[in-house]
Amino acid sequence: MYRTHTCGELRISHVNTKVTLSGWVQRIRKMGGMTFVDLRDRYGITQLVFNEETNTTLCEEANKLGREYVIQVEGIVNERYNKNAKMPTGDIEIIVDKLLVLNASTTPPFTIENDTDGGDDLRMKYRYLDLRRENVRKNLELRHKMCIEVRHFLDSKGFLEIETPVLVGSTPEGARDFIVPSRMNPGCFYALPQSPQTLKQLLMVAGMDRYFQIVKCFRDEDLRADRQPEFTQIDCEMSFVEQDDVISLFEEMTKYLFKKVRGVDLGEKPFLRLPWLDAMKRFGSDKPDMRFGMEFVELMDTLQGKSDFAVFNDAAYIGGICAEGCAVYTRKQIDELTNFVKSPQIGAKGLVYARVNEDGSVKSSVDKFYSQEVLQELKTKMAAKPGDLILIISGDNAMKARKQLCELRLEMGNRMGLRDKNKFALLWVVDFPMFEWSDEEQRLMAMHHPFTSPKPEDIPLLDSDPANVKANAYDMVCNGCEVGGGSIRIHDAVLQAKIFKILGFTPEQAQAQFGFLMNAFKYGAPPHGGLAYGLDRWVSLFAGLDSIRDCIAFPKNNSGRDVMLDAPAHVDQKQLDELMIDVRHNEE
Repeated sequence: MYRTHTCGELRISHVNTKVTLSGWVQRIRKMGGMTFVDLRDRYGITQLVFNEETNTTLCEEANKLGREYVIQVEGIVNERYNKNAKMPTGDIEIIVDKLLVLNASTTPPFTIENDTDGGDDLRMKYRYLDLRRENVRKNLELRHKMCIEVRHFLDSKGFLEIETPVLVGSTPEGARDFIVPSRMNPGCFYALPQSPQTLKQLLMVAGMDRYFQIVKCFRDEDLRADRQPEFTQIDCEMSFVEQDDVISLFEEMTKYLFKKVRGVDLGEKPFLRLPWLDAMKRFGSDKPDMRFGMEFVELMDTLQGKSDFAVFNDAAYIGGICAEGCAVYTRKQIDELTNFVKSPQIGAKGLVYARVNEDGSVKSSVDKFYSQEVLQELKTKMAAKPGDLILIISGDNAMKARKQLCELRLEMGNRMGLRDKNKFALLWVVDFPMFEWSDEEQRLMAMHHPFTSPKPEDIPLLDSDPANVKANAYDMVCNGCEVGGGSIRIHDAVLQAKIFKILGFTPEQAQAQFGFLMNAFKYGAPPHGGLAYGLDRWVSLFAGLDSIRDCIAFPKNNSGRDVMLDAPAHVDQKQLDELMIDVRHNEE
């Protein structure tokens, strides 16, 4: 038997018990004739004691141990003289009388501790070592607990967990697909699913009524902190529901998870439901961070045409935010903000600021263009007080300028300490546009996906003004992060065909791509809708992480590569020949 107890299990009640432990050597300390070894496993750390006076040979063996050696020890549990209140096992130690090295270890490339000296790339290359660190392991334990609670909640609500295929057909809408060649069907390809969208709709046609799946999804798109090429969704669908039914149930599930997993009570009050257009006007984002205010104030009436300042006079949008107590910002700090908004990632042409002095007067970067009277109107419009700083962005494209102001608002929220990771602000964003114009495709595209139902009252606009049709869609937002989204689906084949036509599909193309779904609708499709949560995003929010990578066991880097497995990689020509794929490498 390798162990009788784990390294996180023993307490003062176990004193004088004979035990066997196994694990990894965390650190070794030699003090006089005593050698102390911290032994670690998934459950915790226990201190081992080797005494030179009682067993010289055993102590010499202990002194030869190195970090990350895998060992087994036998000994007696003893009460520690110097207790360690920071460790659950800090009241006891093991007086070792037998030591067995199960496996030696070379020196790790970085220290296996919470405050490691390993950089991201190095830790990702040796991810199996990184996972030994307590803070990384706890993220996976949190993820596990969340999955258990999701299953418990949805099972209690009558949902069936049903697996859907991983090898599916490619779809032309949404992100790029990862495609998989078929050896048995030369020249043909599967795609890895971006989501089980059409399959879960077919399950509703099949009468499953309530479905869920914790499922891997794949999207070949550019990466960032909250994106990976493969990610996990909590995917759900329900029959005979309207928007309120879906929102109410998954709001209940969110509150349940916060209480069970994070220990946070969100209360009985329903989450705010914010129309998409209001979100864009007030925050410049369809996923606004509501942990703090600093809402946009439109200033066209206040500043446009009040002087010969061409930047504002020619603008399609002028908007500002009020940073409370920030009038003390130095010129250097203002320059940093200006450079921030002018960076290529943000793209603003500049930044105008105005300080409200303690005597109520306003000092601005455009003083030479505007009278104090106009600046006082600005102060009133912004509801600014003495000591506040007004920051203004303008542009010839209103939506673009709002998004730039949004980035400035978030930056100020960070600088002012308003984005507390232990504070949670949740809301639903609703009433999205059904379509958005694509300059690249030169046509209307589905803002969510082509199976989203329009608002019933907007269906007549599909023939006359499709750009102004609102979707029966909803996103859940937490702390400025979209954690889930869904919609009521189209269940009528005629309406679905009309949507495909607006999206530029010919009847033949629609039949070729989605005929299986449209044909299924002919056999009695129920009204249905659903939602998918991003599991990785939820876990990262609960754990207070900046990136979803740290809550995924084996993530990819920002280039979509697995540096541990060295994937993706070239394959043998023999495999390519079997698949009838001709790959010509550019040899220079």
